[in-house]
Amino acid sequence: MPQAPKESEESIAGLLTSAKTIAVVGLSSEMYRASYGVAEYLQSSGYRIIPVNPNETEVLGEKSYARLEDVPEKIDIVDIVRRSETVPEVVDGAIRVGARAVWMQEGVVNEAAAAKARDAGLFVMMDHCIAKELHKLRR
Repeated sequence: MPQAPKESEESIAGLLTSAKTIAVVGLSSEMYRASYGVAEYLQSSGYRIIPVNPNETEVLGEKSYARLEDVPEKIDIVDIVRRSETVPEVVDGAIRVGARAVWMQEGVVNEAAAAKARDAGLFVMMDHCIAKELHKLRR
């Protein structure tokens, strides 16, 4: 199978600089979870964070939605912090809502879903922490 294209540092910087709203799919209100720390860092860095988790009502002071399709505003980046096998349905939702990018956190890999997102014109990052990439950019 051919290697999936790697996003350049310039394209990552461009995305993170231009994005304003990040939907975090799988965001938990449990402060010990990595997803919470990542979302908190993004929020403190000036991004609008939208939790997407049917098991939450509010996270980090923001209303949580059950699905991406329920979010009433434009989403720039869909950050996925769920198991790899759940990624295809999230990518389908990201395409339906017109997101610009799909970002799969460290340990989240789904080549078929990534290819589908790229084919639909979305920027795709896989198996990388968005907070770490933002931190590198800000150094």
